[in-house]
Amino acid sequence: MTGLIPFPDISPDIFSVSIFGMTIALRWYALAYIVGILAGWRLVVSAVKRPAQWRNDTPPMTTTQIEDLLTWIIVGVILGGRLGYVLFYQPAYYLANPMQILAIWQGGMSFHGGLLGVIAAAFIFTSRHGIPKISAADAIALGVPPGLLLGRIANFINAELWGRPTDLPWGVAFPGDAAQYCPDVAGLCARHPSQLYEALLEGLILGAVLLILVWRRGALKFPGRVAGTFFAGYGLSRFLVEFVRQPDAQFISDGNPLGLAWHVNGWGLTMGQILSLPMIALGLWLILRARARPQSQSTATP
Repeated sequence: MTGLIPFPDISPDIFSVSIFGMTIALRWYALAYIVGILAGWRLVVSAVKRPAQWRNDTPPMTTTQIEDLLTWIIVGVILGGRLGYVLFYQPAYYLANPMQILAIWQGGMSFHGGLLGVIAAAFIFTSRHGIPKISAADAIALGVPPGLLLGRIANFINAELWGRPTDLPWGVAFPGDAAQYCPDVAGLCARHPSQLYEALLEGLILGAVLLILVWRRGALKFPGRVAGTFFAGYGLSRFLVEFVRQPDAQFISDGNPLGLAWHVNGWGLTMGQILSLPMIALGLWLILRARARPQSQSTATP
C-alpha cells in the first residue's frame, strides 16, 4: 500500500507510579477531559463577564451559577456518554451482562449520549434556577469545542476510533491486530486518521467559528444562534467523517462490510450518521428561530 505513515511512539500514559503493588497512571485521555472542561469553563466565564455581549446587556447566569452548572455537566457527560454507548451501540451485550454497564474504565462512551446527558442536566439546572434555557445552551455550546479538540487528539494517541483503510499519503498504520486486519491489503494497513479529522472539524474549525460569532458578530444577543451553529456544525462534521471512520465491529457482517446501522441494497447510514441527523435538524431550527426573534425580546423567555 502506498502512502503510509508509521504510528508515532506515544504512550497513552503521561506517567505512572506503583504504590503498594498498584499502578496509578495519568492518561492523555483523562488530561484531555480535564483541560477541555477547564478551557470551556473559562470561555463561558469570560463571555458572562461581558454583559454587552448578551441580549439586553444581561448575561443569563452568574459566574457562581456557571461553577455549579459545571458539576451537573460533568455528571451528565459521564452518565449520558456511558448509557448512550450501551443503548446505541451494544444493547444486546449489556442486556446480557448488565454489571458491565458500570465498567467505564474498560472504555465505551458515546458523544451523542453524553450530549443528551448534558442537555438533561442543563434542563434540570436551568429550570431549578429560572435561567433562560436557550441562552444557557449558547453559553454551554461556546465551551464545548476545546474538549472535542483535545479528546479527539487523545483518541489518536490511544490508537482508537481509527478510520477505514486508505492509500492516501497521510494514511496511518495504527498498531494492534484489529487495526491491521485488512483482508484486501498486503503488508501494513494504513487507515484514515479519522480522529484528527474530527479534531480539526469539530474542535478547531467549529470552535473558531463560534468564537468569531460571539466576539465579532454579537451572536449571543440572538438566543439560539450559537447553540444552533454548534449542533449543525458538529452534526455535519460527524456525518461527513463517518464516511471514512471505521464502524464498530458489531455492525459489520459479511452482508454489511461497511457496518451500516440502516441500509437497503447496500446503501444506508452508519449509527453515527443516524444520530447526527437530528443534531443538524435541531441546529438549523435554532438558527432560524434566532433570526426570527427580535433582539429586544425579554431575556426571561426560556
